[in-house]
Amino acid sequence: MKHKKFGSNGPDVSVIGQGTWYIDQGHRKSAVAALQRGIDLGMTHIDTAEMYGDAELVIAEALAGRRDEVFLVSKVLPSNASRRGTITACERSLKRLKTDRLDCYLLHWRGSYPLGETVAAFEELVGAGKIRSWGVSNFDVDDLDEMLAAAGKGKIACNQVLYHLRERAIEHAVIPWCAKHDVAVVAYSPFGHDDFPSPRSKPGEVLQGIANAHGASARQVTLAFLAREACVFPIPKASTPEHAADNAAAGQLMLSASDIAELDKAFPRGPKPRGLPML
Repeated sequence: MKHKKFGSNGPDVSVIGQGTWYIDQGHRKSAVAALQRGIDLGMTHIDTAEMYGDAELVIAEALAGRRDEVFLVSKVLPSNASRRGTITACERSLKRLKTDRLDCYLLHWRGSYPLGETVAAFEELVGAGKIRSWGVSNFDVDDLDEMLAAAGKGKIACNQVLYHLRERAIEHAVIPWCAKHDVAVVAYSPFGHDDFPSPRSKPGEVLQGIANAHGASARQVTLAFLAREACVFPIPKASTPEHAADNAAAGQLMLSASDIAELDKAFPRGPKPRGLPML
């Protein structure tokens, strides 16, 4: 598994991570096994959130005795993101995850509390050793500018945003902003939300053709394409060990310039949207 620098001051993190949205809604034993298989294969970046139901509990089970192997991330809901509320939410997540610290803690999306309050809470949590870094999720460039002004240079570790072959809006401004400011871009729902390209569609045929040429799966090619930028880290979810293994193999796949050009043509990024797409 390849690794890349996570933000300006962060550690090297696996280029492919593991998402956990809805992971609590399937077979629990299989979900735990999938996370553990992913860790075994180098997908040591694990992302969750207080909003994700019992996902934190599933992760706690998967990480029993293995906490030090992973880069663990969770998120605070905007409705909890006051100074005191953020700290309380973090402590609640730590308890559910059965750990004493998070490697990164994110504001899930922009809410009504002043960003300065949330930043103050994040910095207090860093000082207490409860989190090692912090970032944001679903932030467009104007929101990122405000957060940078509130926090100062080098504080925002990452911005987690929607990014897949059929939704490339962040390429217009968000990825360039993050690259300029040394902020990692974490790509959630990298296969789309129940919308992965069919091999019977024209774009899907292109994707499958590239996959066949590499002896890879279409999903592996998708992850490699999304991760082509140095600052981007896709976090696919897997509900079985077999799916986790397929995702992990993307961490070694190298696409050629012609592969990337073909995918760019088959899945055009489209015009810059008025707002940032999110799920």
